[in-house]
Amino acid sequence: MSSAVKIQSPETFRLQRQLEQETFPAAELDLNKVLICNDSRYLWCILVPRIPDLREFHDVPAEHKALLLSELDRVSVAVQKTAGAYKMNVAALGNMVEQLHIHVIARHREDPAWPGPIWGVGNMVPYTPDVAENICLKLKTELFG
Repeated sequence: MSSAVKIQSPETFRLQRQLEQETFPAAELDLNKVLICNDSRYLWCILVPRIPDLREFHDVPAEHKALLLSELDRVSVAVQKTAGAYKMNVAALGNMVEQLHIHVIARHREDPAWPGPIWGVGNMVPYTPDVAENICLKLKTELFG
């Protein structure tokens, strides 16, 4: 990718359909859209860089990689504090959704999938609207003070 790659505005950036359907928006950072997976069994954020046509981590232009890592660290710390997590899982798989997205998942020894990966364990349990709003507020407080 050329060094002239621009970060899209939150208003013009488009998520792939599956990300849109299984998440709700939590925050906008300088580079990333921060989503929360609509599964109340885990506090599970997803970062999506607002650069079109990214599929792999190595596709992120060099001039944006430091910001990506900085925001990933920032979200990881915020999720860990918000959830009181024992362990944080961070992954960029992309096997089901090709648009580059990075999972940041708070894990507890008591969670349904512990100690294995969360994928394929049980069924998603959607948040109620009031709990979703509360989680977003707590996360934003950790992210922005």
